[in-house]
Amino acid sequence: MIGILVFPDFQILDVAGPISVFEIAKRYAAKVPEMQVLALAEGPVRSSSGAAMLAGHIGACPPISTLVVVGGEGVQKSLACPETLAFVRRVEAGGARIASVCSGAYILAAAGLLDGRRATTHWSHTRDFVSRFPKVKFEPDKIFTHDGRIWTSAGISAGIDLALAMVAEDQGDEVARQTARQLVLYQRRSGGQSQFSSLLELKAPNGRFAALLSWVREHLDASLTVEQLAERVGMSSRHFARAFTAETGMTPSKAIERLRLEVARERVEFSSETIDVVAQSAGFGDAERMRRAFIRAFGQPPQAIRRSSRSG
Repeated sequence: MIGILVFPDFQILDVAGPISVFEIAKRYAAKVPEMQVLALAEGPVRSSSGAAMLAGHIGACPPISTLVVVGGEGVQKSLACPETLAFVRRVEAGGARIASVCSGAYILAAAGLLDGRRATTHWSHTRDFVSRFPKVKFEPDKIFTHDGRIWTSAGISAGIDLALAMVAEDQGDEVARQTARQLVLYQRRSGGQSQFSSLLELKAPNGRFAALLSWVREHLDASLTVEQLAERVGMSSRHFARAFTAETGMTPSKAIERLRLEVARERVEFSSETIDVVAQSAGFGDAERMRRAFIRAFGQPPQAIRRSSRSG
């Protein structure tokens, strides 16, 4: 059985997203387990939106093969609840796969399940999470992480990506693809994909380089020298380089590499283009230059990232 652990003031999409994935996956694979929403008390549990879900009692459920712990405004009270933590530990000790959505990672961490493991949660919790749980190998910008039987995911919609990855692990990649298509998802994001958009990070509110950055994103296959960029915004090269760095926090060349890396990684993972074609279209010029950039940024070459994304 797949158990979904909720508590008062849980985030309803943290529950609805994974439930919808597992429900639809059953149309394509008969072996998907049944699901049950669980809580400390049987009956309706109110979410932070006011809508409630009917839950069974954690002490009266069938054996659990996968437990998904959700997040939400009520998570801080739950992670201080001995009964909740004991239940999570007990399920994990029984050999179940344990997952969290968004701030549900706090409950796993408080139960000691994340010590020494890779984990993530919503980016806005990074500073607080790291300070409270220093033994966790925290990866702040991942969509989701998978370390042994322990899975964690970032904010809300990332729970859908995590659930799809679980379906791929259990039922195969084709079932996961069919499920994603039925959910009308553009693509199934890999866990390594960043929570952030480089373009959005670089754009300062009302910043003078917002239009330039949007233009750069659409012309990454051009040479994009500092001189060319400075001319486009009507500045001298020196003034432009200083002003751009002051506003975005990085040099023009570094910003362009980040934008190229983001586009190239997406194409490596989700397109059928050759590595050489991706390198050209993203502006790296050749595959070797892109390979070195990937290793600096992601710790592995494009070919390894492609193999990982295709394996589910």
